[in-house]
Formats: sequence, C-alpha cells, structure tokens
Amino acid sequence: MGQQNQAPAYYGPNAQALAKLYAEYRADPNAVDPEWAAAFRDLDEEASGLLSSLLSSGSGGGSAGGNGAAAVTSKPNGGAGNPSVAAVAAGLVQGRDITADDIRSATLDSIRALMLIRAYRVRGHLEADLDPLGLAKRERHPELDPASYGFDDDDWERPIFINHVLGMETATLTQIMKTVRATYCGKIGVEFMHIQDPDQKAWIQQRIEGERNRTDFTPKGKQAILDRLIAAETFEQFLNKKYTGTKRFGLDGGESMIPALEQILKRGGQMGLKEVVVGMPHRGRLNVLANFMGKPFHAIFSEFKGGAANPEDVGGSGDVKYHLGTSSDREFDGNEVHLSLTANPSHLEAVNPVVLGKARAKQAFTLRETPDAGRSHVLPLLLHGDAAFAGQGVVAECFALSGLKGYRTGGTLHFIVNNQIGFTTAPHHSRSSPYPSDVALMVEAPIFHVNGDDPEAVVYAAKV
Repeated sequence: MGQQNQAPAYYGPNAQALAKLYAEYRADPNAVDPEWAAAFRDLDEEASGLLSSLLSSGSGGGSAGGNGAAAVTSKPNGGAGNPSVAAVAAGLVQGRDITADDIRSATLDSIRALMLIRAYRVRGHLEADLDPLGLAKRERHPELDPASYGFDDDDWERPIFINHVLGMETATLTQIMKTVRATYCGKIGVEFMHIQDPDQKAWIQQRIEGERNRTDFTPKGKQAILDRLIAAETFEQFLNKKYTGTKRFGLDGGESMIPALEQILKRGGQMGLKEVVVGMPHRGRLNVLANFMGKPFHAIFSEFKGGAANPEDVGGSGDVKYHLGTSSDREFDGNEVHLSLTANPSHLEAVNPVVLGKARAKQAFTLRETPDAGRSHVLPLLLHGDAAFAGQGVVAECFALSGLKGYRTGGTLHFIVNNQIGFTTAPHHSRSSPYPSDVALMVEAPIFHVNGDDPEAVVYAAKV
C-alpha cells in the first residue's frame, strides 16, 4: 500500500466500480485480484455495513475519465457534487483527483481498522490489567498489534473512515488505539463476543463502548464505596486481633466485593428486583453476613464464643459459624430487597443447586401473584472461589441445566473471587483454562474480569 501518503476517499463512479468489484467477488471469489479477495473475505458484519455506507456516500456528481479517476469539486452547504463524507473528513481540497489506487488504499485502511477494533473486542481482555499481585507475565498479543494488519509508523495520524464504529465517523489510528485500549485493556476486561444472540451481544457492547468502561463516580458515590471498604477492612482487622488463630476464612484482599454486592442491590432495586437468594463459600462469609446481610455484630461474636444467635434455629446440628445462613431486608433509594443466605456445607459448591432451586420456587410464587413480572423479581446470586468454580463438577452441571424449561431461573449472577491460588495449589496446576470463569462459556455468559485492587472498577462492573 505504497500510495498512502495522501488521504484517500470514496466518491461517485469510483464507488460504483468498487460495488461492482465486490459484487463480482460474491458471485465468484476467483474472479477478482487475490489481494482484493483476501480483503473481502475478512469482512465481518460491520465491515460489510461500512462498505455499503461508503458506496452510497459518493452517489453525488462527478465524472470518471478513461483512467478511472474522478475530480472532487467541493460546494458549500452539502450541495450536489460534494465529495463524500470520508473525503471531507480526510481533509481533501478542492480539485483533488481521486484515483483507483486511492480508493483501493482507503478501502483496505477501513477494513483493516475494523478488523483491529474487532480483535480488541474479542481479545482485549488478554492485555487488560487484571493482576494486582503482578504474578502473571503480561505479553502482547499479535492480533492486538496494528502492525499485524499492515499499519506502520507512518499510518498513525492519517484519517480512516470507520462509519461511526466506536462513535466516530473518521478517526486516526492513534485515536482508535487510544479508545480500544481504554475500553478493553484497562482495569476491566470483557469477554462477550462468543455470544451468538446479536441483540444480547449488542447490548453488552453498547454499554461497554458507550461509557468507554470509565468508572466515573460522583464524589458521593466514591465516598459510599470508601465507607463500605473501610467497614469490610475494619471488620477483618478486628476479628484477626480479637480471635487470633480462630478459623474465620477472612475476606482479606477481596474487600471490593462488599460495595459491589451493594451496587447489585441498589441497581437491581431500581429495576424491580424484590429478592436475592445468596449462596457462597466460607471465605468472606462472616464479612458478608455483617456488612452485606446486616447481621448484628453481637450475634456473630456470640457464635465465635460457642453460643448461637438464635438457639431455636440450630436444632442440635452442631454446625459451625462459617456454614450458617441468615436473612434480612435492605433498602436502597426507597427500594426494599429481601436477602436470604443459604446455609452451606463443607463441600463448597454443593450449595449452588440449592440456591437455584430455592430461587426457582420463589419465582413460581411471584409469578402467581404478578404474572407480568417474569423472573425478574427474584435473583440467584452465587459467590465462588476461583479454584472451586473451575474444579467442582456441580458448577458445570448447574450451567448445563440452566436453560432447560424445568430449571431455568432467568439468569444467575456469579461473583468469583480470584485468589490466584486455590488453597495450596497454583492455577497452572489446578486448571487447563486461562481463567477460572471459562466454565461459564458453555452457556455463552458474558464475563467481566476486574482488577480487585480497583474498587470503583469492581463496582462499575457490578452496575453493568
């Protein structure tokens, strides 16, 4: 692509020639030049739409000479004979001749730019900043390198027509890279391009790219997050000093979970959520009981001393404090949400089908009372450790049943705390997949990977 020192455009008869070329390719891929065939072959839906837009954008005046060139004549106020939008945005001046090579170079520029953007949507999470401890070596992925698409150092400031992808009609490679890196390679990495339903995929994409994955909270919102972090951290420090050596499965390092869970209640309440059925492992359970469920501190401390907050509920089971459940009501912005934490046996993930069955039953009663509510009033919320989520088969079994008529709950929110070590086992010794959450890919679930040392990012992901 040697003639890319000057800005290209699409216009008039040249666009028609391009349309004819694309039509010939669709009729017989072998009928066009191999390089053109390769470019057309890599078109995705957005690129096809962009090409259609390019073809229609130059439908105004202009004439083609025998050499296939068209003269661009600029008129004010968008009159007939104006150059295409792409030509104007590229900074072409009046009288500039656009050659067939210009069109070819500009088309390849646009296609390559869209391929690069799509690569970030698919693979951007691989270069996101997700490792607070810096244990994993971060390597550049070749599909996220503009050089892999034919761009070199001289191409970064040339306008490229991208047809409002990323919210811009034209953008330089510098602008494109800044946008996709901020959106997909920050403290939040998103996996969603595996979703087959185009509406669901578009819904996720719109919310990610519309906000650029920015965690812009108001001062009041930031203060609320800080308050919950302080409450979670202070609780852990107190237990560590008061009950030194007592098995308590602390939340240390995962305190961002507390404000994120509250965000789920706050946003869910605004959307009509009435009840949340919670299941979780031992780690962080006491903190969740105190700072999320609102269980009185005196009841928790009484259990540490061997007593029972509600002796009539124990029933002689002799269960331990980090197995017990509870229920409560929380109110946010005038919306009350009922919470119930299901008692959990030692086999961590065995609580999952219990929570799902309980939520399904509650939904059945809700549907009788308010048939138009669907399943949106009762949410199953399952919290996991990374090793248990990837390693215990009951997790995959619940996913496998989740879409069946007799088992569906309208969706479950899974919150995985990645400790980067499963009890005594490093991740590379405990699972074959790069993420513990990869089990959820079997049902095309969208997955948000978030750096736990950025509380605002964790809360933002919960909000989405």
